[in-house]
Amino acid sequence: MPTYTYPGVYIEEVDTGNKPIEGVSTSITGFLGIAERGPAIATSVTSYADFQRSFGSYYKDSNGNQAYLAYAVEGFFLNGGQQCWVARVTSSTAATASVKLANLMLSAAGPGATGGQIGYQIQPASIAPLDNTQFKLLLYYWPTAALAATKDPTTATQTEVWDNISTSPTSSSYFVGAINSGSNLVTVSQPAAGPVAATAGIALLDGSGGGTAGSDGGALVENDFNGSSIDPANLTGLAALNVKDDISIYCCPDEHYLDTAAAPSPIANLLQTQCDLQKDRFAILQCKPNEVKPSNVTPTTNSARGYSAFYYPWLKVVDPKTGVLTKIPPGGHIAGIYARSDSNENVAKDPANEPINGIDSLQLPIDDGTQGILNPIGVNCLRYFKGQGNLVWGGRTTSPDPDWKYINVRRLFIYVEKSIQRGTQWVVFEPNDTPTWTRVVRSISDFLAGLWMQDMLQGATKEQAFFVRCDRTTMTEADIENGRLIAMIGIAPVYPAEFVIFRIGQWTGGSSVTES
Repeated sequence: MPTYTYPGVYIEEVDTGNKPIEGVSTSITGFLGIAERGPAIATSVTSYADFQRSFGSYYKDSNGNQAYLAYAVEGFFLNGGQQCWVARVTSSTAATASVKLANLMLSAAGPGATGGQIGYQIQPASIAPLDNTQFKLLLYYWPTAALAATKDPTTATQTEVWDNISTSPTSSSYFVGAINSGSNLVTVSQPAAGPVAATAGIALLDGSGGGTAGSDGGALVENDFNGSSIDPANLTGLAALNVKDDISIYCCPDEHYLDTAAAPSPIANLLQTQCDLQKDRFAILQCKPNEVKPSNVTPTTNSARGYSAFYYPWLKVVDPKTGVLTKIPPGGHIAGIYARSDSNENVAKDPANEPINGIDSLQLPIDDGTQGILNPIGVNCLRYFKGQGNLVWGGRTTSPDPDWKYINVRRLFIYVEKSIQRGTQWVVFEPNDTPTWTRVVRSISDFLAGLWMQDMLQGATKEQAFFVRCDRTTMTEADIENGRLIAMIGIAPVYPAEFVIFRIGQWTGGSSVTES
C-alpha cells in the first residue's frame, strides 16, 4: 500500500483487468541422433542448411552403419517444419580433436574422429593493427580423412574466415567471444596472454602441441542416447532436450540403432518414458527398417495416456551421392507434417490425410485390408493413392485407452495444459480468495473461448465447449490453508472423422398419382 505524506493528488495504477493467456508453440521438434560432426549439446536449427553447417551431411559411422539424422532433419524442413533442436549422440569415451599453440587452444566443436578433418591457418590481420594483438584465423572442413590429408582449401566443403580478431579480452573483437559464439567448426580458448603467431601453412587438428587426437570412442550404448546431466551447462543426449521447454515433439531417426532380439527398441522406450513423465511433449516412433511384413508390425511401445504415435512403413529417397533409392525412417517427415498441419489449420486437426513431400516412394504398398489389421492396434500407415500421391493415412496414438486414441486429442490437451501453466504464473503467491479466483476463471475462460471460436473445441455454444470453476466447490478450507488454489477445467475436444460413411439407397421419385 502506498504511503501518503503530503496533501495533494496521487495517481495510482490498479491492475483490475484480465491476464491473457498466450498459446504455446506446438511444432518445435527435438531430434536425437547420430551426426557426422558437431556439438554434443542441444543446438537450435532453423533450416537444413543451418543443420549442415553445424552437423554435416549424410553420414555412416565408423562401423559402416547408416545414420539417419541428416535425412530426418531435411525431411522435417521439406514438409513444413520451422525450427528444431538437435542433440547429437556420441560415445562417452569419444575424444575431441584439439591443438595447443602458443596463446591459443583450438578444439573441434564436438567429439569424434571427424574433428581431425578440420584444418586451420593463422595469418596476419588484413587491416594493419596498431599493435600485435590482432590476427586472422582461417578454418576448413573436408568430408573425408583422405581429402583432409591433402590440405587443399579448394576441396573443403566448409570454410570460415575470422579476420581482425584480437587477443585482448577487453577488445570488442576478442577472438574467444567472437569464435565461440559464431563458429560451426571449432571452439577456442586462450591459455596465456600474448600474441598469436602465424603458421607456415594449413595444419589439421591432430592433437599436436599438447592437444588431443579426435576419436569416436567405443560403441554407442543406451546411456549415450539417454545422455549425461552431470554438468548442467553441458547436457548431452536426451537429457539436453529434456530441459528445452519449447520442444513439443520428440523424434530419434536412429531409434533402432541399438535394437536386438533380446531388448528391442530401448531408444523408443527412452522417448516414451520421458514423454509420459514430462507430459508436455509427444513422441513420433517408427517401425524397424526391415519390417516389410504387416503381420510382424506392432508399435514398439505403448503409451497408456497417448503420448506417442507409431508409423509404418519406411520411405524411399534418392541418395544425392549415388543416385540410388535409399530407405529412411519416416519420423522426420512426419514431424514436419505435424508442423505444417498446425500452421495451416491448428493443433486440434489430426495431422493425417497429408501429403509426404520430398520422397520418391514408400518402402511397400499398403492396401485397405492390410490397414484394417494395423489401424486398430495403433499403427499409422503411410499409403500411396493414385492421383493423390503418398499420404499419411492414420491418426492414432499407441494408447489402449479410448479416451486418448487420437493424436490430435492428446496434442490439444498438451497445448491447453502447457499454455495455461505458462499463462497463469502470475497467480503464484497472490491472495487465495475470491478476487483472485474470479480473475483465474476469467483468464482461462477467455483463452478457451478463443479456441472454441477457432473450431478447436466442439459445441454449438461456449457452455457446451468448456467449463472453468475456481471457488469453494473446487477446494476445501484445508486446501486454502495449505496454499493450494484448485481450478477445475473441462474441454470438449474435436474428434477426427476417421470413418466417413455414406448410406445410399434407391428412391422412387417425388410425385404421387391419385384417382377421383
